[in-house]
Amino acid sequence: MKKIMILALMLIGTTTFAQNKNQKASMEVDGVCMMCKNRIEKACLTSKGVKSAIWDVKTHELKLIYDARKTDLKAIQKTIAGVGHDTKELKATDKAYASVHPCCKYRDEDVKADHKDEDGN
Repeated sequence: MKKIMILALMLIGTTTFAQNKNQKASMEVDGVCMMCKNRIEKACLTSKGVKSAIWDVKTHELKLIYDARKTDLKAIQKTIAGVGHDTKELKATDKAYASVHPCCKYRDEDVKADHKDEDGN
């Protein structure tokens, strides 16, 4: 009888642990347009363990749902930086930044101004 109780408790503990695998997080990611949005989200979704990635063009907020057993925020930020986009904690290399489309050069004040004029903001 004790063995059955121990087994039942182990199963309940395992089930509870498995339910807590998905984490939600948000972070700021630099970009200026829909091409940036597609690039950022695609990079995140190709990262192992990322379930959902939605980047807002106007606020620059990236909302994530990821499996904390498979990845963490540092790894996701490295992936984002690898495709040329800065986060608050990790900057893209000059080589990675150079790979983004000219319309996506978010470090260039003229490009940012052009996108603000298009959006009316």
